[in-house]
Amino acid sequence: MVRLGLVVAQFNSSVTKPMREAAEAAADERNAEIVEKIEVPGAYDSPLAADRLARRSDVEAVAVLGAIVTGDTEHDRVIGDATAKSLTEVSLDRDKPVTFGVSGPGMSAAEARERTDKGAEAVNAAIDMVEVLA
Repeated sequence: MVRLGLVVAQFNSSVTKPMREAAEAAADERNAEIVEKIEVPGAYDSPLAADRLARRSDVEAVAVLGAIVTGDTEHDRVIGDATAKSLTEVSLDRDKPVTFGVSGPGMSAAEARERTDKGAEAVNAAIDMVEVLA
């Protein structure tokens, strides 16, 4: 049984709550255990939580969920780029899969709500990576 950590951004909860539910359902379907869930304020805040989970010996991979929607500035792209880069660094530094289940940037809230399956995709990718690297 694969043991996962799950990081969920609270910002845009109308998107991230269904993403979390999809992630939990995917873990159940794949007979994986989510050993700990950490809620963070937003996607930008997720790398530190992902790192803490990746340091744990009982966590084999971490799935990160969030939604970054477009505003009036390029802020969403800055947040998306920084988050993706930082999560990649966590994965490489800890030698554990950290999957990017973050919708956006560059989409409206409505478009993000249509992509709540990203939660399941992130969990499935985490499980697949654990199996591939075993």
